[in-house]
Amino acid sequence: MRLTTPLLAASATAALAYALLPTQKRIQPGQVAVITGGSRGLGLALAHRFARAGCKLVLASRNADELELARDGILRARHIQNEDDILLVAADLTDPAQCAGLIENAIRTFGRLDILINNAGIIEVGPVENQALTTYERTMQTNFFAALYCIQAAMPTLLAQRSGAIINICSIGGKIPVPHMLPYVAAKFALTGFSEGLHAELKYKGIRVTTVCPGLLRSGGENHAQFVGNVEAEKKWFDLGAKTPFLAADVHHAANRIFNAANRGQAEITITPQAWLGARAFGLAPNLSQYAAAFVNQHILPAPTPKTPPEPSHFHDHTPAPNEAEDRSPS
Repeated sequence: MRLTTPLLAASATAALAYALLPTQKRIQPGQVAVITGGSRGLGLALAHRFARAGCKLVLASRNADELELARDGILRARHIQNEDDILLVAADLTDPAQCAGLIENAIRTFGRLDILINNAGIIEVGPVENQALTTYERTMQTNFFAALYCIQAAMPTLLAQRSGAIINICSIGGKIPVPHMLPYVAAKFALTGFSEGLHAELKYKGIRVTTVCPGLLRSGGENHAQFVGNVEAEKKWFDLGAKTPFLAADVHHAANRIFNAANRGQAEITITPQAWLGARAFGLAPNLSQYAAAFVNQHILPAPTPKTPPEPSHFHDHTPAPNEAEDRSPS
C-alpha cells in the first residue's frame, strides 16, 4: 500500500501533463491509409473516419462484394468525393505474397503509403476442451501473422521515408486471458506484445506505432464469430456482451477514439472504461484476476460438450478461414 499511493499520484500527474501538452495533427488530407478487414464492422467505421479526414483509402478483405458495398456507402455519405480515391483489394491476408501485393498495389496506385491499419481478424468461441488445433492455427494466421506480413511488406517504404503510422487493432483479450476464447486470446496476446515492441524499435526512426486494445464493441462481430461446444449457450453469453449498450461501445465512437489516438501519435489506447479497469486490475492483481476468471468459467459459462477425437495439425496448410471478421474485440 505504501507504494501504491505514490504510483497512482505519479500516474495521474503524468496523464494530466500529457493532456495539457500541445498536440500536433499527424494525419493530413491526401495521406494514404491501408485498412485490412475494411469491408465491415470496426474496419468500415475506421474507413469512414479516415475518409472524413481527407485520406485516400485502400480497403482489403476476402469478400469482393462486401468491399463494393463498403465503397458505395462511403461515397453515398460523401466522406470521399472521388471514387478513384478508394482502392479495393480482395486478398487472403494469411498469404504473405498477397499481403505484399496489397502494399505494392497501394503504392503503385497512389504513389505513397502513410498509414497501415491492421484490423482483419476472426473470432472463435468455446471451451478449451472443444477447440481443435486447427482453430488455434487458423486464428494465429489471421489475427497475428496477417498483421505481421502486412507490416513486413510496408516497412521498407516507411523506413525509407522515415515517416508513417502503423495502427494494430489488438484487444483487451490481448491483456486479459478470457475463458472460452483461448484461440483469440493467444493470437491477440501475440499481436499486443509484438505491437508494443514494434513501437519501441520504430519510434526513433520516425514511424509511429499505436496499439489499440478495445473492449466490447457493438460492431456486428457476433454475426461472424465461430462457436464450438454447446453452440447455442455459447452464442447467448457472447451476444449478450456484444449487444448490451452499457457493456459494449458503439463502433463509430471506437473509430473516432482510434483516429484521435493515431492523430496524436499515442503509443497505446484502451477503449471502454471496463476494459481500462480490467487491464489494470489484472496487472496489479494477477492471482485474484485469474481466480475470478476461473469462477466465471466454472459457474457462469457453458460446460464443454463430450470430447471428439483430436484433429491433426496442418499449420503449413494455409486454408482460408471460414469468415473474415473485423476485430470486434469481444472481451
